[in-house]
Amino acid sequence: MDNSNKAAAAELDASKKKQKVQFHSDVHRAGAAEALRLASGDNGKKYDNDIVRKRTEVEEQVIAKESDAEHIVKSLPKATDVPKVDLFLPEILKNSIFVGHVVTDLDSVAGAVGAAALYGGTPALASKVNSETQFALDMWKVELPRTIEELLEEDPKADVCLVDHQQTSQMNPIISSDQIVGVIDHHALQSKTIVTDKPIYIDIRPWGSMSTIVAHTFLTHGRRPSVSVAGMLLCAILSDTLNLLGPTTTDWDRLMVAVLAEIAGVDDIQLLASQQFKAKSRELASMSAVALVNGDQKTFSFNSPGFSGDIGFAVVETTDDDAILDKFNELLPELVACKKEKGLSCIFMAIVNIVKLKSCLLLCGPTEKHMAIEAFGGDISRMGKLMDLGNRVSRKKDFIPVITRVIKAGWSKPSDMRRGMSTVSLSQLGHLEIDPNDPFGNVKRIGSSLDSTFKNLPADDDDEEKKIDIDIDESLVIG
Repeated sequence: MDNSNKAAAAELDASKKKQKVQFHSDVHRAGAAEALRLASGDNGKKYDNDIVRKRTEVEEQVIAKESDAEHIVKSLPKATDVPKVDLFLPEILKNSIFVGHVVTDLDSVAGAVGAAALYGGTPALASKVNSETQFALDMWKVELPRTIEELLEEDPKADVCLVDHQQTSQMNPIISSDQIVGVIDHHALQSKTIVTDKPIYIDIRPWGSMSTIVAHTFLTHGRRPSVSVAGMLLCAILSDTLNLLGPTTTDWDRLMVAVLAEIAGVDDIQLLASQQFKAKSRELASMSAVALVNGDQKTFSFNSPGFSGDIGFAVVETTDDDAILDKFNELLPELVACKKEKGLSCIFMAIVNIVKLKSCLLLCGPTEKHMAIEAFGGDISRMGKLMDLGNRVSRKKDFIPVITRVIKAGWSKPSDMRRGMSTVSLSQLGHLEIDPNDPFGNVKRIGSSLDSTFKNLPADDDDEEKKIDIDIDESLVIG
């Protein structure tokens, strides 16, 4: 385990102890135990100092699936190696090598690990793992699989089952098409799909994650995955579906998350999702604006005389804040789109440098700017869209408590404030889709009217003549 992942694991252990959350306890509630313990109202989660935030999507979904998950898990045998042969389990996959695509991701590796355990084979790596995958391997104490090159060097004629892909362009070049005996995938059949000379086993389903397919197959055969396999599959589904918020998420993904959380002994699903996102964010260059804005975002509810509504607050922790700020003109329109789609009154995104222990705050509209000035009073740059937060670094301790105090003290939106970009209609926000040309499988927003507004925003305020007010674009305002 490298130093960064040791730090992540230590941070997770500290968080669990502090919040009295334990994995593998007797509570679990399909991963919702902590959310239910701190429940406030119909859909709130209460912290210290009476701060209440809305449950995240993944918390809501595991609560909704809690009863089904508990029933399913109780029906499974306690042992993980009970044979089951009354449903078709392809013998052709037995003793195969299960391997994902190059530029490998968590779903590719976890799917290989899970499928190898299910069908009786060996998991392999198609390429070097990323930081998120390493976090999951360390978290669930799973040994790093060997590379496909090593395994095929030992047995050049070994059978191979492709997982999480079926295109030759994504296949490790050492694999020959006549070695392929199976495909387990959740992607569309497009150009460069493999061609074989003989019939092979194929399981392709339109679900949000390949690991969902493997988890479901475990259950339909009455098989209980081990804790480590269940944990890997769980993390992979959370990753591929953006914590169940992504456009490819299905009800099967939601159910499998609840079931796997119960088997793996996860009491706090949001804690796991947040820690996993922090591990993933170490490789910021590969993440889209959609992933960054939604990866670690929480919603807090307020009901005061001057302000009543929900505030979204996203955090990205990094050792290189410049890498995030390079995406500045992509993040601003995505914040506006997220605000509109979720019906938020306000949305912020803090970029936290965990080495320098300094932060800055993205301000996507006039409401956010006015509230931030009142709450934090930091220096503002980039045409009024970026605030220096100094040494404030914690959403729980430094950001939300200050905003809460300001709102309770009577803050309200000025009546003469100009309207911002969030006045656009939903139809103008475009749609989310997986970029088929992106080797990382990033979800991106396509066709948004907001993109052109922020595209040419200057990187600094040095040229006074370039200073303009872009809080509003009359061509996009409705009503």
